Amino acid sequence: MINKKVTWGVCALFTKQTLDFLFENRLHDSKAWFEEHREDYNRLVLKPLQELVLALTPSMLEMDANFTTEPRVDKTICRIRRDTRYSHDKSLYRDAMWIIFKEGKMHGTEVPGVYFEINGSGFNYGCGFYNASTSYMSTMRGLILEGDKVFKKAKKDYELQSVFHLEGEKFKRSHYPDQPPKLQDWLNIRGISFVAESKDFDLLFSDRLPEKLIADYKLMTPLYNFLLHTARLERQSQTANQLLQY
Repeated sequence: MINKKVTWGVCALFTKQTLDFLFENRLHDSKAWFEEHREDYNRLVLKPLQELVLALTPSMLEMDANFTTEPRVDKTICRIRRDTRYSHDKSLYRDAMWIIFKEGKMHGTEVPGVYFEINGSGFNYGCGFYNASTSYMSTMRGLILEGDKVFKKAKKDYELQSVFHLEGEKFKRSHYPDQPPKLQDWLNIRGISFVAESKDFDLLFSDRLPEKLIADYKLMTPLYNFLLHTARLERQSQTANQLLQY
């Protein structure tokens, strides 16, 4: 049973041993080795991730009351064992671990998520999609071109902060050459996420990490709101189209 009393201000969640374990586990890439060191995984990796989920949950629920917040693997915490069925990389284990807050199922692709990832190079965090659908991106571009008020709020707040940057694979050529350059940044991408990256290991290994994440996630809230707003409109459009087919 997980103790739900949040004590993240008392001690650090992650240590250098966390990264050492992820590196060594990936290096061995052996189920037998992992099982022999499962207690190390629980202590150094899983428990800190669970505690981080608990520390972030109150602020996450302020952002979206429908977030799944159970501090469990396949609810908010990724598996350390990789799914290699559709990958050329057949390595069994991850050398990076992440948590995510989303509405509904953890692995669903219909709605955006808010995430944090730790790896050997440091950590990164933000919000967005692992793989936004073509129809979702089309709906988003339509809202941008219409001057949607939720987008305007997101764009304004994005330009006032310097923590997160916009990421997404760009078209080879601009599809919207007549639009202002700052709008083209949003329009000429195939997917979308907002990412902050850090190599500040002193912060990562300190008790200040959850507080820093909470403050930065608040800056990101209008961006998440626009992504979710788009997802809901896209869902409504898909439902309407399905009804017309009957």
